[in-house]
Amino acid sequence: MRTDALEQELAKGDVCAVTATVGTTSTTSVDPLPEIGRLCKEHGAWLHVDGAYGGSAAVCPRCAGRWRDRAGRLLRRQRAQVAAHADGLLLPLHCAPRRSARRLQSRAEYLRTPEDALNLMEYGPALGRRMRALKLWAVLRWYGREGLQKAIRNSIAQAELVEQLVRADDRFELCAPRPFSTVCFRLKGSDEENEALLHRLNSSGVAFLSHTRLRDRFVIRWAIGNVRTSEEDIRLTWQALEQAVNG
Repeated sequence: MRTDALEQELAKGDVCAVTATVGTTSTTSVDPLPEIGRLCKEHGAWLHVDGAYGGSAAVCPRCAGRWRDRAGRLLRRQRAQVAAHADGLLLPLHCAPRRSARRLQSRAEYLRTPEDALNLMEYGPALGRRMRALKLWAVLRWYGREGLQKAIRNSIAQAELVEQLVRADDRFELCAPRPFSTVCFRLKGSDEENEALLHRLNSSGVAFLSHTRLRDRFVIRWAIGNVRTSEEDIRLTWQALEQAVNG
C-alpha cells in the first residue's frame, strides 16, 4: 500500500476503514503497518489487518520476525483498532474468524443457555450455520504448535529451493521478494510466451502453478503450502518446467 496515496484519501474525510495486509495473495508482500496505523489513528479511521497468509505464518518465530517490527508495535499501540483476519493456517475456505459475542447475543427465551456455556451461535451473524470453527479446532488439535511450525518451515524451505533454481537459470527472472513460501518469477520473454509456458506445464499433469499480474506483466506463481511437499516434488516440478520451456 502506498502511504502517500492513503494519506491523500484519508485527508478527504470520507474514509471510515482501511484494510492493510500481512502477506498479499499475489506476491505475499507486507504493508507498512506502523505508518498506516499512524495515519488511521490521526484521521479516525478503523484499521483492519488481513493476515490470512503472513499472519497465520507468525506461529513460526522465524516468520513472525519478518513482520513483527512492522506489525508488533502497531498491535501493542492500537490493539483496539486492529482486527486480525485468519483464514488460512492449513485451513480450507469458509473458516470464519471469531466475532464479538457481546454484539451478537440473542435474547430470545428459547435460545437462552446457562451463562457459563459456550454458545457458538454468538460468534457469527447467522443463527443457523455450519460449525466452521470445527475446522480450525481440528487443525490445531492435530498439528499443535510444533506441528504447525514444522509445516511452515518445510514450505519455506521448499520455496527457498525454488528461488535458488530460478536464480541459477538465466532463462528466468524473479519478480518479487520471497518473504514466505510463494515464489513469483517469469521466463525472460513476452507475456504470451509465459502464458504458453504455464499452460504447457499445467497440461503435463506433473504440477499446477498459478499466475498473477505484477506491474502489468504476466508472472508465474509457485505457491507451496501442502505439508507433504518434498524436495523431490520440487525438483520433479522444475524438471517438468524445463521440459515445458524446451517444448
